[in-house]
Amino acid sequence: MNRKRGLLLIAGLLATALILGSCSLIGIEKAKYTVLEKQGAFEIRKYAPQIVAETIVESDFDEAGNIAFRRLFGYISGNNRSKESISMTAPVEQQKPADKIAMTAPDGQRPAGEKIAMTAPVGQRQKDGAWAVSFMMPADYTLDTLPEPKNPAVKIREVPARRMAAIEYSGFWSEKNYLEHKERLEKWISEKGLKATGSAEWARYDPPFKPWFLRRNEVLIPVERKD
Repeated sequence: MNRKRGLLLIAGLLATALILGSCSLIGIEKAKYTVLEKQGAFEIRKYAPQIVAETIVESDFDEAGNIAFRRLFGYISGNNRSKESISMTAPVEQQKPADKIAMTAPDGQRPAGEKIAMTAPVGQRQKDGAWAVSFMMPADYTLDTLPEPKNPAVKIREVPARRMAAIEYSGFWSEKNYLEHKERLEKWISEKGLKATGSAEWARYDPPFKPWFLRRNEVLIPVERKD
């Protein structure tokens, strides 16, 4: 009987993990791309232009992500100078963003910051010995309509359309996993007769509470034909 209860408990925990994992990205806007070629775990993708909020952190691989996430999450949570009436969204953890509602401060003045819906993935790339971490901005914003960050360490920039080689994997958010899959992707790029045109990027699609074995992680490298 105890063994049966133990098996039922394990099954229940696995079911809960699967439900949390499948719900974590419902309603979250994701980077738009078209798959041009697929070979096993590898893909060549064409990405649409996008706008990102980015910050540079001089730290190691793991700590850089933690420091940058706090800065960027602060920006989309309202640490910005909004020039318009505020459009609030539902909590950014895992719920589907609610319809935007114009909000006004109790004294009739405009609130200080604008909340921006969470998107996926969170990008991380090496730059001049440091790490650049970015949040993609929702597609309905432009450079002119995005609020200005209050934190000078957060910058807004536009990323043009580009062709990227990609490898997707699940597992822990570790530098070891990142480097292992980066090496595999670089080898595949060479075998395909492609040329890297920029540095590798690490993409995370899921919140920290999602089980490690259900997480979607990617390494992306911009490429072009050698000829």
